[in-house]
Amino acid sequence: MPPPAYSRRVHAPITSNARQPGLGEILLLGSLTAFGAVTIDLYLPTLPAIARDYGSSPAVVQLTLSTFFIGMAVGQLFFGPLSDRIGRRPTILIGCAVYILASLTCAVAPTIEALVAGRFFQALGCCAAMVTCRAIVRDRYDHADSARIFSLLMLVLAVAPLLAPTVGGWIAAAAGWHAVFYAFVGIGVAVALAVALRLDESRSAATAATARQGSVLTGYGALLRQRRLIGYLLVGAANGTALFSYIAASPDLVMGTWGFSDQQFGLVFAVIAVGIVGASQVNRALLRHHSPDRILAAASLGAALAGGALLLAALASASLPVIFPLLFLALSSNGLIAANASAGALSVDPLRAGAVSGLMGGVNFGIGALSSAAAAAIYDGTALPLSINIAVAMLVGAAAYHLLARPPRDMQQPTSAR
Repeated sequence: MPPPAYSRRVHAPITSNARQPGLGEILLLGSLTAFGAVTIDLYLPTLPAIARDYGSSPAVVQLTLSTFFIGMAVGQLFFGPLSDRIGRRPTILIGCAVYILASLTCAVAPTIEALVAGRFFQALGCCAAMVTCRAIVRDRYDHADSARIFSLLMLVLAVAPLLAPTVGGWIAAAAGWHAVFYAFVGIGVAVALAVALRLDESRSAATAATARQGSVLTGYGALLRQRRLIGYLLVGAANGTALFSYIAASPDLVMGTWGFSDQQFGLVFAVIAVGIVGASQVNRALLRHHSPDRILAAASLGAALAGGALLLAALASASLPVIFPLLFLALSSNGLIAANASAGALSVDPLRAGAVSGLMGGVNFGIGALSSAAAAAIYDGTALPLSINIAVAMLVGAAAYHLLARPPRDMQQPTSAR
């Protein structure tokens, strides 16, 4: 296979006018992006069965989710800079090996403590693909086109929440919850083969040289001194916090409080996913005429309003037909925020794309771990704790963008011709 055009460039990403991503590239990058989401969503329906088998409380079993988020946070901080130093492909393959071994450990875990530890290492493995994928997109595309590609990848990412909970329920019903972790082994092998056979290296010589100039901590220190990057990181983390809070609280809320069955829980998850994906495709259309920052400015304010409305409804003990549409609206804002915040952060220092991606993931999943633990700890059988988490997160995100990340007017990029 001849090397693509971008591999012969020093460090400047090409634009969509020079090269359009093919279907195969989109599917591969989308699979890398969805790796973590599949590993979360596929096993959610098994949580009650895991609690029964180990004789553990739901709160203890929730640690398998919170610990996973911690592993994702720690792992991305490590694998992001590593991909700048040794390349994108080797980093992903190392992660896949860790993921496969950890999945096997989870499948045969004799105690709930062993399962929790296995989930931590499973997260370390799959996050290598996620953090490196964002850097690959930045290697190949500029700011505006990165936002467009991230929105396009949401179509593939949508498969996880649309299908994974339902498929996970089917696997567990047919062969027990242990079989879900054997399925993870197969997923890890499939991703590793796809990367080994189909993914071209995209890291430039300039990126490698920059990574070798100092330690990882030095590189992170240089990045954290950039105010706009901090703003973008907080926007992404606040937006992710809303989703993580929902993921952590949804099994008890949807199946316990609202009385939905396991299968109906999968459908509820799918409806939220459709909203997020639909908004991401609206974002793609808007990017033809507006810059990522202009869209992000409006979307962050709209998300804050939606979160506030949800909180007011929960405080008033509104019924499900009122709460769920507001929840849908608030969470759907992810489709208008995530891609533009990611593209903005990666545009601050393209030669440290891996390290920037690691910071994005580390902050996002670190705060996600805390928010999911908080959602589980304060759950009171109503939608109020979740609504508080979402409303606060959306307000923080809007403030972070408008006070820190928003560039001066003369720095806002016009959209490229398409």
